[in-house]
Order: sequence, then C-alpha cells, then structure tokens
Amino acid sequence: TEAALLASIGAPRLRRLGFDVPSPFMDPEHRLYSCLARSAPDTAHSRYNSLVRRLVSFERAWPCAR
Repeated sequence: TEAALLASIGAPRLRRLGFDVPSPFMDPEHRLYSCLARSAPDTAHSRYNSLVRRLVSFERAWPCAR
C-alpha cells in the first residue's frame, strides 16, 4: 500500500525515533511513485512530494510531542 511504502521510506529515521518498523522494501521511493502513477499519472509527482513532506513533518514533530 502507499502507507506501507511511505513507512518503508522513513524506516531508518522512524526506528531511531523508537518506532518498531519492519525491514524496508527494496526501492520504496520508486515503488511508491509507480503506485501513484498507476492510479493517477497526472498527479503522481505532486502526490508523491506531498506524502514525503508529510512523513518528514511527522519525523520532525515527533521528538517535540513526546
């Protein structure tokens, strides 16, 4: 799923933050983009960037929320 691939992209940092994240998928960035492009090719790039920004925002905010 898109969520699983996004978690896989963030796995190294999420682990450092204390989350139990399974081993990452191979090449999750390209797999996520391909998944998005299959469902809506015209918006894949902006959706990909939006998801990654949301992940980074969460990773940065988590230490402050603890």
